[in-house]
Amino acid sequence: MAGGNDTLSTRLSPFQKIYLLLVAGFIVGPFLPVIIQSLAFRWAWPELLPGTWWLEQRERSMLPLAWDYVLSPYSRVWEATVNTVFIGLVVTAICLAICLPVARLLARESFAGKSAFEFFLSLPLIVPEAAIGIALLMIFIRLGLAGSYAGIIIAHLIPTIPYMVRMLTAVYQGLGRDFEEQAMILGARPLQILWRVTLPMLLPGVVAGALFTFLVSTNIFLLTFFLGQGQVITLPTLLFSKISGGNLDTTAAGITLIVTLPGIILLIISERFIKEEAFGKGFGS
Repeated sequence: MAGGNDTLSTRLSPFQKIYLLLVAGFIVGPFLPVIIQSLAFRWAWPELLPGTWWLEQRERSMLPLAWDYVLSPYSRVWEATVNTVFIGLVVTAICLAICLPVARLLARESFAGKSAFEFFLSLPLIVPEAAIGIALLMIFIRLGLAGSYAGIIIAHLIPTIPYMVRMLTAVYQGLGRDFEEQAMILGARPLQILWRVTLPMLLPGVVAGALFTFLVSTNIFLLTFFLGQGQVITLPTLLFSKISGGNLDTTAAGITLIVTLPGIILLIISERFIKEEAFGKGFGS
């Protein structure tokens, strides 16, 4: 395996290597100042590195600084993290329950108004999020859902359902009906077909859709900001409150890194489980 990698590296020209390094630097580069800022106490222009580091000032300060403050109850990071994960998990579960039957119908059935339904299903991806948030806020205030977890969960379903439906529809279209029809010929009941044939074959696509839906939900800011009414905080709303003045201080930099953790964790999970071989063979292989 190592020899194959060496052979591959020798095939790259100097220009290709420089190009790959530039692309990697373009992607990773913006995170480096944030990481440095999260460890700094004083970093003023035009210094390339902080003049005073957090660890140097830590023993002299009577108040928690930098990561000490971020990880303390005063920053509310733990509360925001729990809220973000809880809302994301509930939204993902509800989204799956709603979208699985819809995706099956769209992939395998032809009916009047199908094109119009698919168009209207895409509207939440076209209409500005601010317009959706204002409209929902007017309705939720009258229903008493503003400032509640239920209101935020319902609001998060609006932009996540179109993504989930599109992903699951594509998986259903690639699945075909042959295995289900063979199971039916062999005498399997509908629930047995669903549990033992359809779901195992759909599982890689379902996991991919669930991971993507969870990631979208954990990064929704505007709808959460409008409908949370300051009573339900998540990591995006907490971060906005820290950088609303336009200053990225040490605390805001630390929270920024924490906000990126769900995406990094999901990327690692997807690299481990969601591969081309998994879609072709399923998890059981």
